[in-house]
Amino acid sequence: MLKGSCMRGKCLCGEVEFVVSGTLPHIYQCHCSLCRKATGSAANAALIVPSENFQWVCGQDRITSYVGTDYRSDFCSKCGSPLPNPLRGRAEYWIPVGLLEDNTSLEIAAHLHVGSKASWDAVASSGVQYQEAPDLESLLKVLRQNADT
Repeated sequence: MLKGSCMRGKCLCGEVEFVVSGTLPHIYQCHCSLCRKATGSAANAALIVPSENFQWVCGQDRITSYVGTDYRSDFCSKCGSPLPNPLRGRAEYWIPVGLLEDNTSLEIAAHLHVGSKASWDAVASSGVQYQEAPDLESLLKVLRQNADT
């Protein structure tokens, strides 16, 4: 059972729902070619939460996964929306922020792979910009820094 305040998220068709609880970290955007292909956009926007702050509400039977060498994408088998997935070997979940019902208090704290962004992509000035990706611990530190202010 999740404790504290909860924020609900769901896919486009509403078949898959989840909740996250606690203080949410800041967002990162990844501008790499894999994320562009997975989203059809300039970048993905996501946050990472501890597993104990994440819970599926319904629709887990609708989740389909694509797993590449260094990439995983979970999505709704009905509408195709990207879905949260557990980070490999860690007790944390990757959450696409576009699925959250109320994201008014979220801020971008980091931009990853700006060195390989699309030529038409204009990276926002807010947040730390990384030419590639920092190691996960460094990224988590940036995302969690002052997230509860």
